[in-house]
Formats: sequence, structure tokens, C-alpha cells
Amino acid sequence: MSLVGKKAPLFKAQAVVNGGEFAEDFSLEQYIGKKDVVFFFYPKDFTFVCPTELHAFQEKLGEFEKRNVAVVACSTDTEQSHWGWLQVPKSQGGIKGITYPIVADTTKTISMNFDVLFGEYELDDENRLVANGPMIAFRGLYLIDKKGVVRHQLINDLPLGRNVDEAIRMVDALQFNEEHGEVCPANWTKGDAAMVASHDGVASYLSQN
Repeated sequence: MSLVGKKAPLFKAQAVVNGGEFAEDFSLEQYIGKKDVVFFFYPKDFTFVCPTELHAFQEKLGEFEKRNVAVVACSTDTEQSHWGWLQVPKSQGGIKGITYPIVADTTKTISMNFDVLFGEYELDDENRLVANGPMIAFRGLYLIDKKGVVRHQLINDLPLGRNVDEAIRMVDALQFNEEHGEVCPANWTKGDAAMVASHDGVASYLSQN
């Protein structure tokens, strides 16, 4: 299911913010009208690929902040698990030093509504509720604009880590389009020429500078 062009699903959940503070009823609604949001899911705390991604987003957090973009992470682990992982140094496989919010999707409804939940609940032959998968989140990433609309969506399988620079590039493309109205061609990066389509359908390049 693609959420692009649709309002991002609403939720309220527990989260850990500022590297170790618990927050109740955390919601992306706080950013509407104020900031774009990069909201990303990862499979599990205390794993191998996940800390590399979380640290990569932290290392580029200043780049997101100067673009007025909030970065928010989410997994199906509990807020206590998030907090515990935040106490473990990076050298020992932990995520100590991460300061952006990490949402606890303990009910798995956030992952389900964003269509990144790996597995489904179903009834077996004896009418018992069972899960047909690990019930954790794929590596989903959503760029949500200030109106709360999803403008970019990327979902990777569990072993495939993401490129944080690509997330920044998509932010730049969105903000350039919103400011100038032009479209961004393949492999566009900030500072490149964009494109404007004339009324006869012929596209021409327009330099950002």
C-alpha cells in the first residue's frame, strides 16, 4: 500500500526523547504546520544493522535540523527496551548518544497502519490467534510535509540498510519544489538545475542558482 499523497496515519504512543527521557502520548501531530518529518521504522532493538542506521541519522541530524526537519524513529519494542539500548555505548553495539525521538509501537498498530508490519495475525484451525510472521517492522521511511501529507515512501527488507544521504536529498527536492514550483529530475541534488514544463509539454532546465 502506498501512502504517498495521503495524510500520514495518526497515532499517540510512548516514546523516548532527548536520549533517555520518557514521553507519553507522543505524536507526529506536534510538527504539523511547523516542520517536515522524516519518520523511519527499524526492526528491533539490540540488533546489528539497526544501530548503524540510527547512528547514521544522528550523525546527519544537524543537516536535517538546518532544513527544519524533525527525525523520528520507531520500532515495535517497548519504551523500556529503547531506554535500555540508549544506555549502551556505540562501541558495544548500543545507541547511546541518539537524541531524536524513538517511538515504542508496542501494540504494532503504528507499523500496521504505515503498512510496514512483517506478518499478520490470523486464526488457526482451533480458532486460536496466531502470527504468521515475526511481527516486527520492515525498514520503512516516510517523508511527511508540514501539512501532514506523505510525500516520499521507501520500504526495505530487514537485511537492507538505508542511505541517509538519500533521505536528505529527498528533503532538498521536496523543499525546492515547494519553494520554486519546478520539478527535480533523476539524480538531482541541491544546487543542480531543476526542470520546468512549458504549456506545450516541453521540459526545460532552470538553474537553482
